[in-house]
Amino acid sequence: MLEDALVRDAAGTPIFNGDGTRSRDWDEVGAFCQSVYMPYRVRPLDRLSRPDATMISAHAGQVIMTRFSYGTGIHLDRFDPEAGNILVLNTLQGALDHKSDQGSVSTGAGESFVVDCSRTDYWLEGDANHMQLNLTIPHLAMADTAERWFGFVPDDELWTRKVKFGGPGSAWLPLLDYASKSVVQGAGSAAIARHIEEILCVELLRHWAGAAGFSLENGARCAAPGYVRRAEEILAAEAREAPAIGDVAQRVGVTARTLSGGFAKFRGISPRVFLAARRLEGFRADLKTLPPEQTVTAIASNWGFSNFGALAGRYRERFGESPSQTRKRANRHQA
Repeated sequence: MLEDALVRDAAGTPIFNGDGTRSRDWDEVGAFCQSVYMPYRVRPLDRLSRPDATMISAHAGQVIMTRFSYGTGIHLDRFDPEAGNILVLNTLQGALDHKSDQGSVSTGAGESFVVDCSRTDYWLEGDANHMQLNLTIPHLAMADTAERWFGFVPDDELWTRKVKFGGPGSAWLPLLDYASKSVVQGAGSAAIARHIEEILCVELLRHWAGAAGFSLENGARCAAPGYVRRAEEILAAEAREAPAIGDVAQRVGVTARTLSGGFAKFRGISPRVFLAARRLEGFRADLKTLPPEQTVTAIASNWGFSNFGALAGRYRERFGESPSQTRKRANRHQA
């Protein structure tokens, strides 16, 4: 199913990925890996071996998809936690051995492994025949997806779990196949890239949580006390006015410290972060629906945003495009 991922399109036509997709130079391969994954240490299993690497990458919003192999046996460790990235290693051929919660775990063709390198240490070994279709996803993108879809951000009970998933009969492989073809066919489309990012992150959360025995549906969201849920309702309903957190705490009958502690424990974020997310979502909704004569600046001002440079940066990080791009697309649809 994934044998030709990122090298042929849905019609079977070869994809031109430019120069530099193969290398036998350790420095070139290392530079590619640092750019698409993160800094880490590489040691060939055969000390004198040279790589024969495949290096192809494509972006889907904040997600980087890579078709990659070293072309020789390797041991990888010392993954940099400061990079803030999650790795999803999907094996197409050969085998990898991973440091997992149960010791060493092997993945073969059609099997996947996920690790949040910003939250836990990790190593892997790959045989000389390994070929991967990997995903690199910022931890913050996954946390944001969890908060929007499931109402809370999981804590390290999930993020520190290194688990194997997928395999025969799993819906994950068809999704990767769809994503790899859509990224190629929708090259340059911010809307398609954002769609692929969203579906990959949501489904990864489901598979990850399932393999780790962690509940997304009946976990921290349902366990949150009433004052947290009431505060969420107030912050969502009054996001445009940006109510002070202290005032919201008073209205739900607790101190600001208690409210912040409740959000941290049951949502994994602060009330201010929750409010900021609702304000960005409200701003985006207005960009999509208000009449064309309303400018981006005017809409931002109506939401109380004054630092437009900072707003544009946060917006692009969250939605994968600029406010003006959202507005232009909405105006075309309304025309």
